[in-house]
Amino acid sequence: MESTSKCFISIIILTLAITGSYAACPLKSLFIIVAKTGGVVGGKPVWKVTVINKCFCPQSQIMINCKGFQSSMPIDPTVLKKQGDNCLLFNGHALSGGDGNQFAYAWDSAFNFYAVSSVTGTPCKGSL
Repeated sequence: MESTSKCFISIIILTLAITGSYAACPLKSLFIIVAKTGGVVGGKPVWKVTVINKCFCPQSQIMINCKGFQSSMPIDPTVLKKQGDNCLLFNGHALSGGDGNQFAYAWDSAFNFYAVSSVTGTPCKGSL
């Protein structure tokens, strides 16, 4: 009886550990690549920012850091919307697993964007 109880508890703990590890995409699954395009706007080089979701499941409400970010060209607020020290990407819409999206800005140097938060769609089964 005792060994059955221990086995049952072990199965429950293992199940929780497995499902918990797949419950959300890690922030590191959002790859952000910044590359110079060769264009110039307002005397500043243009940079293309590509955000790729390397998780199998969709991620929405993607927030990236943008404290100190500047651009000499306008950026559509449905693509990048400043909210305090962070920016909401793509009006909160989801990036499907393996999908990417882009925006561009013009400034003297590349900005070090990184993911701050996102909401994982279900079911999530890990990284690509």
